[in-house]
Amino acid sequence: MTFAQILTQFAAELALFSAVGFLLFAVNDLAVDLLYFARRLWRSATVYRRYPKAFAQTLVGRADTQQFIAVFVPAWDESAVIAAMLRATLQRLDYGNYRIFVGLYRNDPATAAAVASIADPRVEPVPVEVDGPTTKADCLNHLYDALIAFELRENLSAAAVVLHDAEDVVHPLELGVFNALIDRAAVIQLPVQPLIDPQSRWIAGHYCDEFAEAHAKELVVREAIGASVPLAGVGCAIARTPLARLAALHDGHPFGGGTLTEDYEMGLRLGELGLKTIFVRMPAVPGSRGVVASRGNFPATFGEAVRQKARWLGGIALAGWDRLGWSGGIGERWMRMRDRRGPIAALLLLSGYSAAFLWSQLWLAEALGAPVHVEIDPVLSTLLWINLWLLIWRIAMRMIFTASVYGWREGLRSVPRLVVGNLVAIAAAARALMQYSARRAPSWDKTRHTFPARLPGEASA
Repeated sequence: MTFAQILTQFAAELALFSAVGFLLFAVNDLAVDLLYFARRLWRSATVYRRYPKAFAQTLVGRADTQQFIAVFVPAWDESAVIAAMLRATLQRLDYGNYRIFVGLYRNDPATAAAVASIADPRVEPVPVEVDGPTTKADCLNHLYDALIAFELRENLSAAAVVLHDAEDVVHPLELGVFNALIDRAAVIQLPVQPLIDPQSRWIAGHYCDEFAEAHAKELVVREAIGASVPLAGVGCAIARTPLARLAALHDGHPFGGGTLTEDYEMGLRLGELGLKTIFVRMPAVPGSRGVVASRGNFPATFGEAVRQKARWLGGIALAGWDRLGWSGGIGERWMRMRDRRGPIAALLLLSGYSAAFLWSQLWLAEALGAPVHVEIDPVLSTLLWINLWLLIWRIAMRMIFTASVYGWREGLRSVPRLVVGNLVAIAAAARALMQYSARRAPSWDKTRHTFPARLPGEASA
């Protein structure tokens, strides 16, 4: 067998492996699509004919009281953004009864000074008397202890704890929505919508595409089939009593200190207790496409995107398997399987790109007159054609959901950004596997944050 024949055979094996995997994943995704559109048609034909669509402004206006809400903002090395974030949040929030608890490490004086520059009684600096960074979950557990002390001192009890990061743009109606709905569920997750970064259309932009689809379709289906809604760590509220119940089960620490994805685990752990977790995607005001959502800038460089995605993959797909296992009904297990397929998806992508590259070189050699003949097996050819049509469908879904949030121009950009997202996923999976195999204690592997100079308007926000 010649070297060219060996390469041809190797490329065919890689292509067959990736084609079978892509087919299984594509059918899985197609099932989610069909469930989403079936649910949407059913609600249009039944629910919306009997009840008008809800708007956040109307919902908030109907509330009789404003319950006390605690906002947790864990902060490590956030001096560049935390003051701007707090100032904007205090100015924008259309709610009167809340406190923002900010976790500050003793070896991070710059962040502490930035928080101290916001002289507002609604901001509660919380010293974390250890050297940082520990983990985000550990910082949140310190904030939970501070909340208990605050409740005892002020003789009140919070209705909910809301989670945000130090770079988030908080929607003005967010706390009002949580106040109106928190009595109906243990957990409420709002959509997360990354902001468009004109300086990073491709790296930061691919987050816009992924969240547009995940937080307009995936979480909707997840809730519809009875699976737990995982938290995104921002724009989410946890009812106070369920949070205390979780703390009682974990030595007073409701947030999993040994994980890098404590937010994701929080939603699933509360779901395992039989508590209701919901995803709320609600238009802000009549006549506007904007929904009540948490917004912010996402990593703008390839390296930072890989670090962040590696943290998510490691915490959800690898450590999450160890910590949470498999439980619940068919819908819950199906969604956990989808959550944990990231490393396998990265392997399939690497195999597929490698096969395409090898074939391209062999075809080029054949075109240049080399004694090479590339022939694709009929079974593999059929698989590739099926996958091509499923890929076209997947691209169309990505374009539609991205355009629905960001407009048609970003919808078109989402097509080449699929390749960018795939390359980030491959590199992130490799990094996550190396970190997981090292079995080191988790630490806060955060990325550099920026806060937008121009904030979205309330109507479109």
